[in-house]
Amino acid sequence: MARAVTPRRKLITTIAAWAVALIIFFPVLWMILTSFKTEASAVANPPEFLSADWTLENYAEVWARSDYPRFFWNSVVISVGSTLLGLLVAVPSAWAMAFVPGKKTKDLLMWMLSTKMMPAVAVMIPLYLLFQRLGLIDTKIGLVFALMLMNLPIIIWMLYTYFKEIPGEILEASRMDGASLWGEIVHVLTPMALPGIASTMLLNIILAWNEAFWTIVLTTTKAAPLSAFIASFSAPQGLFYAKLSAASAMAIMPILILGWFSQKQLVRGLTFGAVK
Repeated sequence: MARAVTPRRKLITTIAAWAVALIIFFPVLWMILTSFKTEASAVANPPEFLSADWTLENYAEVWARSDYPRFFWNSVVISVGSTLLGLLVAVPSAWAMAFVPGKKTKDLLMWMLSTKMMPAVAVMIPLYLLFQRLGLIDTKIGLVFALMLMNLPIIIWMLYTYFKEIPGEILEASRMDGASLWGEIVHVLTPMALPGIASTMLLNIILAWNEAFWTIVLTTTKAAPLSAFIASFSAPQGLFYAKLSAASAMAIMPILILGWFSQKQLVRGLTFGAVK
């Protein structure tokens, strides 16, 4: 029998949840506060949580020194493009693994997941040389393919989990009604798994948006996204923390806003099939 949740236990749980959330959010809050400080206040010792000299000069200088709209547009194209291309490959793959599994399906899934454990630097040189031969260095299409391949195991794993929660009898009934394989996937499976697909899409947009290693390695100027935009504010003379914080805030704010407005859909998708 499930234990009743007492008001005291509920209060303790709520306080603990807020404490963990504040600990996780504190670095972001510190970065935003630093972006409004002068460089002297940003490196003050002891640190100043709230500076007396608030300024917008950091944002003005970051905007003036760089072509922010171009970096922003590159991030949108690369993150959305890699996610859509990944879904195009992952939906049929996850369908096959969920509804037509083979003897080695679980081994294949584990192998795919294990590739995410490999350090990215281990494949940096061969991948860079391959992209160089194909003329994909510093191109948006090159980064779309690169990030799609990097995140494909996560996309397939998530979709496989969601598809396994859908009764196979429903798909069998659609076949008996004359649905083709493509019609089964598009008109039956996809609408039923839409919350899971949406959460997978949102999560992978966030992962692609935040990717820094490959975007810096495979780009220089033309296709550089916001992660490279942040890196451009480190100078040989040292780090200017206030300006770097302003650039970082400008880079993460769009994805924070997206996450805030889509949090209900994201949670709904991540808990899809958890309660029967």
